[in-house]
Amino acid sequence: MDFDPVTGNLWDTENGPDYGDEINLVKLGFNSGWGKVQGICSPRYDPVRGGDFIAGEKLLNPNSHDLVDFDGKGKYSAPEFIWNKTVGPTAITFLQSDKYGKEYKNDLFVGDNNNGCLYHFDLNKDRTGLCLKAVLEDKVADSLQDLEGIIFGENGKISDIEVVPDEYLYLLSHHKNNVQIYKIVSINF
Repeated sequence: MDFDPVTGNLWDTENGPDYGDEINLVKLGFNSGWGKVQGICSPRYDPVRGGDFIAGEKLLNPNSHDLVDFDGKGKYSAPEFIWNKTVGPTAITFLQSDKYGKEYKNDLFVGDNNNGCLYHFDLNKDRTGLCLKAVLEDKVADSLQDLEGIIFGENGKISDIEVVPDEYLYLLSHHKNNVQIYKIVSINF
């Protein structure tokens, strides 16, 4: 999780069972529906897969599904972004730097464990949602191909992202038994 340096809003990632990984804007009383809804679907037990949960019915209004409401102070909040095929998001951070150009300053970056991708997201004008285009306008990535426009880079299995005092992005990545730290020093297009 990380705080937006412009608004102070808290953002987090949430892993689903085998679908429905999420990016969330966390506001006071936030309830993402975990246990009753992952992404926008209810979990369904799959005995064929050894008891794993798979996507069940779509829940566009899960308030009716008896979610915890924190004594009336809580409210369900739909994800700002969903990976329908799990990627295992591991880290989320805002880049409080213009080291890669002003177009990236205060943008959101997310790493994943399953594909080793570093994703880049622009936020909307009031910074309460993500600016998503084309196939991602519905806030859902249904396939790896859908992600091509937001992949900033790839390396191993990303388990952490940090911006340190030199204002560059650093990735903690592992592959097999090797753990490495990478500094992203430039962007080549």
